[in-house]
Formats: sequence, C-alpha cells, structure tokens
Amino acid sequence: GLNFIDLMVRQGNIDNPPKTPLVPGFECSGIIEALGDSVKGFEIGDRVMAFVNYNAWAEVVCTPVEFVYKIPDDMSFSEAAAFPMNFVTAYMMLFEVANLREGMSVLVHSAGGGVGQAVAQLCSTIPNVTVFGTASSFKHEAIKDSVTHLFDRNADYVQEVKRISTEGVDIVLDCLCGENTGKGLSLLKPLGTYILYGSSNMVTGETKSFFSFAKSWWQVEKVNPIKLYEENKVIAGFSLLNLLFKQNRGGLIKGVMDKLLNLYNNKKIKPVVDSLWALEEVKEAMQRIHDRGNIGKLILDVEKAPTPLVS
Repeated sequence: GLNFIDLMVRQGNIDNPPKTPLVPGFECSGIIEALGDSVKGFEIGDRVMAFVNYNAWAEVVCTPVEFVYKIPDDMSFSEAAAFPMNFVTAYMMLFEVANLREGMSVLVHSAGGGVGQAVAQLCSTIPNVTVFGTASSFKHEAIKDSVTHLFDRNADYVQEVKRISTEGVDIVLDCLCGENTGKGLSLLKPLGTYILYGSSNMVTGETKSFFSFAKSWWQVEKVNPIKLYEENKVIAGFSLLNLLFKQNRGGLIKGVMDKLLNLYNNKKIKPVVDSLWALEEVKEAMQRIHDRGNIGKLILDVEKAPTPLVS
C-alpha cells in the first residue's frame, strides 16, 4: 500500500528519517513463504496482510508475527494491502481517542483519500453521525454518497460548517496541518476533540523545501492551554507507526484489527482501491498521491507489468 507518509519519508519531512539506501513502505499483503521457529497460529501458504517497519515495497518481506493478520476468504490481495494503515488509523482516532458515539459530528479533510474513506465508512456504522468532508471538487461526484456534507478543499469550509451546524462539530480529524489547525480548533464544540494525524501540507513541489516546511509550521495556531481549559476542548495527536514500532502497542492494534475484520465480514466496511501500479511505476503512483488525484488507495502490485507509455 502507498500512503502519504511515504511521500514525507521520501522528502525527509519526518523526524529522524532513515538512512539511505532503503526500501520504503509500511504495509503489504501476500502469502506466507517461511516461518520463524517459534511462530504459532500461521502456516506456510496462508494469505495474510501485515504492518512492516519499512521494506514493504518488495517481492519478499520479513516482519514480526505480532504485525501479521490472516486475510478473510473473500478479501482480495489488493484490498488487503489497502486495509491495515487506513482502517486502523481511522478506527483508533474515532473510537479510542475521540470516543465517537451516536448523534455526533465529524469533520475530516481529504475525504476522498484512503483514511478519509475509511473514516466515512466507520462513521456509517454508528447511528446518526454527521460527516463533514473536504476534498478536491473533481472527486465530489465519486464520494458524495459517503459523507453527509461535502465541501471544496479550497473553499471557506469553516463558514459552511457553521452555517449547517452553528455550534460546530464534535471531532476534527486533520491530516493537513498548517493553517487548518486553528480552523479546526475554532470549529470544535465544548468537549470536542481535535486530532492531528498528519501534515500533508508539508509536502509541496517535487523536492524537500525547507521554506514550505517552515511556512506550514509557522501557520500552525499556537495552542494556548488556558484557552483549552476555558473552552473545554481536547487536542490530540495520533501516529499509528509510532504506536506500533516505537511504543510496542501491537497487542492493542491486534484487538482493533479483530473488530475491523468482523465489520468487513459483516459487509459494513470495504477498502476503496483507487488503482494498481507495477513496482517500476512507483514514481508515477507517488505523483498521483502528491497531486491528490486518487480516490481511495494506490497499491503496488509485484505481479503487474508496467503499462506501456503511449507515444
């Protein structure tokens, strides 16, 4: 699976970027070829999906057993590669951090992306949840049924949300950062939760630009703790990769995956796959994410031959 974090890794816009050369990628699906001596519960030939601490974009991947999950019989390999990062991130933010309940409202940016679509589907499993989404206008036709109210990502969505819900929203999920942080906090109802889980506004242009990086951080609203207390607002951050690989919460994630696979088996959720790409086409695939052209998830398929370029 390709994720926006992969673009940030490539441009060095993360804390402690890994030394090159490296193989990128944090999630994959495939068939078990070999097992460690003490591995229980899996057999060679099992269809599985997994989290990997880098090195996922490869024909052969090795990862600890705690990060591996069996694929349901009717889930395809491409769906399985689109499943772990997006749905676990969406589920944990909504239910573990923000405590989503019946009748609440959620604002999600990049509603057409992998996490955005996972958020929309999970919200639909709870009665009377209102989802406000922002997305590029060309995606609106394709995703309009997945959210309650859809706004152009370049429009003044703050006024649009307040026009529909004068009090604002209960939950804001922000993967953009920059100036959207202050906007998101201003839209929170009392006891509402704002969650920052990415900073895609940091990724601009073809190369790492320190100026754009600094500008984006400069636009971040300086959060005043006294104001949070006076306004009864919660501000939170969420990083699935840190939770998995630095904070050793694999057991917690396994419980979440069990719930998600149960929802999948009951036809309540289904990964949205935008497109499949050969390994050789990774540059073009990343550009599609960079240009925000995708609806759902891009997948690198090791068995796919590159598409010939049309002259």
